[in-house]
Amino acid sequence: MSAAAAAVAVGAEAPLDRRGLGALAAGHACVDLCQGAVPALIPFLVLQRGLSLTAAGALITAATVGSSIVQPLFGLWSDRLSLPVLLPAGVALGSIGIGVAGLLHSYVALMAVLVVGGLGVAAFHPEAARYAGYVSGSSRGKGMSYFAVGGNLGFALGPALVTPVIAAFGISATPLIAIPGLVVSALLLSQLGHLRSFAPASPVTRTPEDRGAPEAWWPFTRLVSAAVARTAAFFALQAFVPVYLIHHYGTSSATAGAALTAMLLAGALGTLVGGRCADRYGRRIVLVGSMVPLIPLLIVLPHVGLVAFYAVLVGVGLAVDSPFATTVVLGQEYLPHRVALSSGITYGLAIGVGGLAATALGALADATSITAVFDVLPVFAVVALVLAATLPPAPARR
Repeated sequence: MSAAAAAVAVGAEAPLDRRGLGALAAGHACVDLCQGAVPALIPFLVLQRGLSLTAAGALITAATVGSSIVQPLFGLWSDRLSLPVLLPAGVALGSIGIGVAGLLHSYVALMAVLVVGGLGVAAFHPEAARYAGYVSGSSRGKGMSYFAVGGNLGFALGPALVTPVIAAFGISATPLIAIPGLVVSALLLSQLGHLRSFAPASPVTRTPEDRGAPEAWWPFTRLVSAAVARTAAFFALQAFVPVYLIHHYGTSSATAGAALTAMLLAGALGTLVGGRCADRYGRRIVLVGSMVPLIPLLIVLPHVGLVAFYAVLVGVGLAVDSPFATTVVLGQEYLPHRVALSSGITYGLAIGVGGLAATALGALADATSITAVFDVLPVFAVVALVLAATLPPAPARR
């Protein structure tokens, strides 16, 4: 075991490794760029491949299932076998999937490559989150927040890259979108030896007595449930804020898009702030403290003027995303012997289920109004607050 890994294993103060964390955050940016690129690709596929809206929606669903819902399966696999090769392989596979998509004319083949690309994204996240915890040393909240923000930036860059590339060169230019991921995949491959030096002894070779603290499945379940509630509110805001601004305030689509961008950027800042606060003040304080202001912010959001709406929306972005990295870290601490599985659930499954809940809110909007959806969102924050308030500290690590 390396000195770095030994320090982490015994709980000693260990520095954050910027080299390893930088490589992992770059990989996270590239795989989430692939995720963000799929919705941006859909309008071009509808226009140039003649897809129906139903067929286009099925492509997004297939990509989401491949990239989010199956992440826990890769987490189980990673915990049993410890496969850091999934880091470069996942980035490469996700990039190739989106890169090949524009070259295909068969709908079945198109869906297949998006599913395969999504599996690459799913393979990357649990293993990468595990190693992000290792290289963060004693600053796990801060380190995980850097890793998470890499994903935030990548998801935002997806549409920003796809739209101009395809507008300029046509849909057959999607291989250009794969270039950043393939470059970063090569970078991760070159850093595998460095990253492995931070890993503790293989879980396969250790007995439960050697591995220290027991697993806390019931608190972990409540933690994930809180994450699902919070994520459902977040995805609903992403879906309905632009539409609400256009129809309720009469803004332009550009102005509505700017509001959503402001919320997402505030969320990235909140992730960084929440990670640092978790290291300083404790995980549960961040989880509870972020939901307390979120509830009144969501209550007043649909009842203020346009300028105030923007200001409140920024506050919502800060609050709703500040516990994100902390949730991943605390989940790993609740399941210390299944770190990759925990990461696959908090990163993938919780987000996927939250997205499905947001889809159900779309049905509510169709049946009533978008305002009715906004009025329901505080309930999700209340549920997340109650669940977070019941969480115990993570089991002590030997």
